[in-house]
Parts: sequence; structure tokens; C-alpha cells
Amino acid sequence: MAETNFSTVVEFILLGFSDLPSVQGFLFGIFLMIYTSILLGNGLIIVITKVTVALQSPMYFFLRNFSFLEICYTTVTIPRMLSDLWTQKKNISFLACGVQLAILLSLGGSESFFLAVMAYDRYVAICKPLYYPIIMNHKKCLQLVTGAWIIGIPIQIAQTCQLFSLSFCGSNKLNHVFCDIPPLLKLACGDITLNELSVFAGATIFVTFPSLLILWSYIKIIKTILKLPSAMGRRKAFSTCSSHLIVVSLFYGSGFITYLRPKSNHSPGVDKVLALFYTIVTPLFNPMIYSLRNKDVIAAIKQLGSKWHTNS
Repeated sequence: MAETNFSTVVEFILLGFSDLPSVQGFLFGIFLMIYTSILLGNGLIIVITKVTVALQSPMYFFLRNFSFLEICYTTVTIPRMLSDLWTQKKNISFLACGVQLAILLSLGGSESFFLAVMAYDRYVAICKPLYYPIIMNHKKCLQLVTGAWIIGIPIQIAQTCQLFSLSFCGSNKLNHVFCDIPPLLKLACGDITLNELSVFAGATIFVTFPSLLILWSYIKIIKTILKLPSAMGRRKAFSTCSSHLIVVSLFYGSGFITYLRPKSNHSPGVDKVLALFYTIVTPLFNPMIYSLRNKDVIAAIKQLGSKWHTNS
């Protein structure tokens, strides 16, 4: 009888926002505008930090790579969401789901370590200003960026392979907006204890460890800033860190809640909101946070705009 009722899942149905049929068109328009804003905003950051002479420091080199990462990160999920909303075809193959998850986890791990690298850059700039050009030389910056890009790939691919080696039987309806670990584990058959431990270990490596590095950096930074004799110097030092701190809070806050909260507290509605938060909201606000709170970036945008106006 068990064999009769058993059916192996070969594809998943991403339910997404199917419980809100009357607003599918509205959601499509909203997500399209958000995705366009992410591409334009982060693309602008990439361009101005590349062509503006005044923005050729390590901080903006890291910011340029971070903005490109945000574009890649959102491209893994939003186009698929837009397609599902437009066509109402919500099925995704077993392989496509695994590929999406592996890329998403790898880029998420990279983003986590990029934030740690950017915190280290601020630590060296504020706490060791005389040694900054020596410590953060071009070779060191390339090594840090390369490490942040690739550090998550082998671990996250291994975790994805472990997850998809499970048996998925019965329902193939994934109550989520894209392929993610918590909703996939709900559909798995058999014992998933090892997978849950793996998720916790991965979250510890890619969320807890970098956040501790960031915390250590900012403890050192705050101690140094408080010792500055000039109030203006303290304000300027804090302003160079505030944008990064806001982005860190947005990203790690949603990451901690998503992957480290107790299993009993998981609900499809909350998971969807959190997923949209760390995959869409954070990349959307990053360009605004870094540009509106940075006089050098604002000046570079105005300069680029005046050049474009003159040429046209």
C-alpha cells in the first residue's frame, strides 16, 4: 500500500503568491519596477566608481564589486518570479530548482563575506590610517575580493547536493517564491536531522562568523573614533561607517531570523516576507544608502550628469 501511494517528485510547483489571485498583475508591476531600480541603481554605482578618479580607493573598489554582486543576487530570483506572475506557469524542474538554490546560497555567502571585508577596510582606514595604503594595496584588495566571491561556492554546492539527495515524495507544492532551504525541507521524506544540522552549520559559517568579524571591527572603530579630539572628525568618521552599518543590519537581521530561528517558528507567510526582504529590499536600498549618505558619491553622480548633459 505504501508503494502504491509513493510518487517521486520530478518537479516543484512554486506557489508564490497564488493565494492572492486578484493582485497578480499589480505584483508583477511592482517587482518589475523594483528589479529595474536595482539594475539601474547598482549599475550607476558600478559606473561612477569605475570612471570617477576621486573614487578609486579600496572602499569604492569593494563597493563596486558589492553592487555587481547585488545585481547577480537578484537576477537569480526576480526574473523567475516575474515569469511566474506573467505566465502563471509555476512549475520548476528538479534540476533548475537545485541550480537556483546553489547559486543563491553561494552569492548569499559571498555577500556576507563582502560585508565583512568592507568592515575590515573601514577598520584599517580609521584605526590605522598611516598604514592604510600599505595594508590595503591593490594585491591585497584583489585577494580579499576574490576570496569573498569564491569562498561560499564549494560549501554551498555541497549543501545543495546533500539537500537534493533526499527523497521528495507526495506533494510537490513549494509554498515559497523561489527554491529555498526551509520550504524544501518541509517536502522531504525521511529523517532530515542531518540536513537541519548542516543548515545551522552553514548559517553559522556564513552569517554568524562574518557578523562577529564585523562586530569586532566596529568595536575597534568606535573606540578609535571616541578618542578623536575634533567633533567634526568624529562625525566624519561615523558618517563613513553609517551606510555600511545600515546595510549590515538589513542583511544580517533577515539572515539570522530566516536560518537561525527555531523550526517551530517557521511559517510560509513569514518565510516569504523574509525571503523578499533579503533578496529584494536590501539590494534595492543599497545604492540609495551609499549614495545619499556619501558626499563623494553624490558629487560624482552630479559630475557624470553634467558631462552627459553637456555631451547631449
